[in-house]
Amino acid sequence: MISLMMLSGCISKTIDEKIKDEEKNPEEYVWEDDGELVIVTYDVTGLTDSMINEFENQTGYDVSLTKLEDAGSILNHLLIYKGVQVSDLAIGLDNTYLQTAIDNGVLWEHFANFSNISEEALIPYEGPLAVPFDQGHICLNYDTEIVDGVNMTVPTSLWNLTEDEWKGKVAIPSPETSSPGRAFMTATVDYFDNDPDNQTDWTDWWTDMSDNDVIITTGWSEAYETHYTGGYGEYMPGYVGDAHIVVSYCHSPGVESWYNGNWTKSAALDLPRASFHQVEYAAAVEGGNLGAASAFIEYLLSQEVNVNMPTENFMYSVLEGTDLPEDGGYRYHSIIPTQAAEINSTQIASSMENWLQDWNEAMVAA
Repeated sequence: MISLMMLSGCISKTIDEKIKDEEKNPEEYVWEDDGELVIVTYDVTGLTDSMINEFENQTGYDVSLTKLEDAGSILNHLLIYKGVQVSDLAIGLDNTYLQTAIDNGVLWEHFANFSNISEEALIPYEGPLAVPFDQGHICLNYDTEIVDGVNMTVPTSLWNLTEDEWKGKVAIPSPETSSPGRAFMTATVDYFDNDPDNQTDWTDWWTDMSDNDVIITTGWSEAYETHYTGGYGEYMPGYVGDAHIVVSYCHSPGVESWYNGNWTKSAALDLPRASFHQVEYAAAVEGGNLGAASAFIEYLLSQEVNVNMPTENFMYSVLEGTDLPEDGGYRYHSIIPTQAAEINSTQIASSMENWLQDWNEAMVAA
């Protein structure tokens, strides 16, 4: 039996109508609507109290958040509890994790209605099992007060970072425990597959980086806040400040500027194929409250909510015709890479286990 709560406001009819329009056996969509929505996520700052409260007021659902460490933790949670409904909606899987979730059958097709997602956001995945809600490009950031062409040279190749000048000065989150780290490692696969030097492999670069005392951290926060000298980390407890280049987002300097009155000493490094277009998704969890999950997806993709991603979640909106704000130098200090890595989600899912094993071997081979 399908149980649906009647929704109010702009999402009052769409879920029920969408279900009736589907050309499939309704028995595939049997769930209990208990009036609650349990969201499994990481610390997605865009899920603000005011946003959640507005959704609750519109729909009558009670929302609770299960916050995990990162996107990888969300995937592990879904796999561990496969077939045992403990959450209804997953928010935060990105395009280096999504296909694995799909392949393992832990997601359900949603019934949310929307039509204004940009073509770019749909490139990694366009299907009924997940919806993009924010996006950005992961790339190297550098401290322009130190990496200024005088004190230290601005790299023109990833190989430059293996030179003595950069010994112990580069911080990268681990691809095993960090989605930005995982995305950057994926970009290096494509970068070195297309490197003019056909005598070396992507793992050779990582071995040389290990030899050059690259700083590998468990997550983005440790890399950016503890080690990077070009960002706000210098005001954080435990700051070390020993890295002048870090893996972050190509719009991170824009965020720094937005917070600092149109000033930043950080810049994004635009090396062809050394960046990764990251898209983050919302997806209904298999066995969960599909009506509530679909309603929240629809809400998350609404104009009034998603257009605020740059200032609420510090990522780009996925809606057509949107951009970063101009005020505070946000857009001015952010870049779109000229050529991001070109690896599709299917290849990532099928290769990731081997890539991680190869990465481990490369790092210990130093």
